[in-house]
Amino acid sequence: MAIMNSRLDALADTDGDACYLALKTRDARFDGAFFTAVMSTGIYCRPVCRVRIPRRENCRFYRHAAQAEAAGFRPCLRCRPELAPRAGGAPAWSTEDASHILARQAARLMDEPELWAAVDTDAGAQPAPVVARIAERLGVSDRHLRRLFEAEFGVSPLQYLQTRRLLAAKQLLADTRLPVAEVARASGFGSVRRFQAAFGEHYGLNPREMRRAGEGRSAAAGEAGLTVRLGYRPPYDLATLQAFFTRRVLAGMETVDAQGRIARTLRIGAHAGWLMLRFDAEAAQVRLTLAESLAPVLPILASRVRALLDLDADPAAIHAVLGPHFPAAQGLRVPGTLDGFELAVRAVLGQQITVAAARTLGSRLVQALGEPIATPIDGLDRLFPTPAALAAADGDLLGRLGLVRQRQAALRAVAEAVLDGRLALHAGAEPQRNCAALQALPGIGAWTAQYIAMRALRWPDAFPAGDIALQKALGVTQARAAEAASQAWRPWRSYAVLAAWHGMAAPSSTKECP
Repeated sequence: MAIMNSRLDALADTDGDACYLALKTRDARFDGAFFTAVMSTGIYCRPVCRVRIPRRENCRFYRHAAQAEAAGFRPCLRCRPELAPRAGGAPAWSTEDASHILARQAARLMDEPELWAAVDTDAGAQPAPVVARIAERLGVSDRHLRRLFEAEFGVSPLQYLQTRRLLAAKQLLADTRLPVAEVARASGFGSVRRFQAAFGEHYGLNPREMRRAGEGRSAAAGEAGLTVRLGYRPPYDLATLQAFFTRRVLAGMETVDAQGRIARTLRIGAHAGWLMLRFDAEAAQVRLTLAESLAPVLPILASRVRALLDLDADPAAIHAVLGPHFPAAQGLRVPGTLDGFELAVRAVLGQQITVAAARTLGSRLVQALGEPIATPIDGLDRLFPTPAALAAADGDLLGRLGLVRQRQAALRAVAEAVLDGRLALHAGAEPQRNCAALQALPGIGAWTAQYIAMRALRWPDAFPAGDIALQKALGVTQARAAEAASQAWRPWRSYAVLAAWHGMAAPSSTKECP
């Protein structure tokens, strides 16, 4: 497996022997690592597709769905490439050069609400606005960004974004009963006409024909909300992830039931509602059911759920580095968040107290400042407080909730920094810069900044060296010793932290720590 992954990492689009070997295994661990385009049919598939394996000379292999579509291939209606976990994942930052990092950042920024629908994908539209906005946020010229993006992904930023939108629309057509006009809006298209034109040009079907092809897969009649599926690469340590979330449930806005189903409320921009997550381990998929009020932002929500559950992680690559030190951690995921501000508040609440105490404070905060919301799920009746609500909260009220003045000041500082744009707390943000910005705020130390980077910024190499529980698990007593021991785990130290917290370190690894 490690040898195969190494060969895939070095694979050029014209050298597909390693991909063909992986294709013949139909191994879900390769899902999303590449796509197979078949010259004789004009279709591209996931490596797990159950159709008859084509002859080698008829196959072309691509790293990304956008490359296959730019070459004129259409997505398979059976294996549905839109369900595959994404290749690449988060930039490692500490091991990749700047060009790879910037390109990956740009791709992640396309999932932000203000950029998802920032440009029309009509053939006559000008792509400059979205590229220029992303380039400005990354501190580079749009020309330089285009060059780096094409070198990393093999397509332009506009082609990549258009493929993301079309695949999102395809999933909504197959899995939901949303009207075509709502599908167009949710997928980021400016009009139904342009959506239909783009869909027909790329897929050879109009949206209604695509929907008929997917009949039988949509949500059952009478089922509350809309349901879509999201794929991941096995193995997946579901028990550890569910235990992590269960210990941190905030009353009123989250639940984890006996069957492991995760439910919660959420606000994205002007849209608020509820969602439920159910794992289908046999299919290596997560079923995301959401309120119809969140349908207009479903593609954005799906991307955030992928980050929350770390669905795009490559377990084989991670275990190749961490396996000797944490042999029981194969399939471990780093829990993310659906909202970066929420995670930052929870991190501040958790400073220097137990998880149970932080959960109590967080639940009180939700009940006091969270907006009421009606849901069909017992126990879900509040949204998490907004930055504006927390910034304006009365000090006496916060004091009655159990928050000391220093913690109040830290929470207000985070809320104000988010409101005025000084903090970027999402998966596309640069971690070192935002960690420095966090630590410049009153009451925010290195532990809090690294914890936020690990979960909200999706930095795989975050490492809160000063964490007492982490030091105890590693058998050391100082942050410097923990930092030194962690160098062998780069660039996956976030996963090592989770493994150590859950007692998965090998005895030999702790003995070798200085």
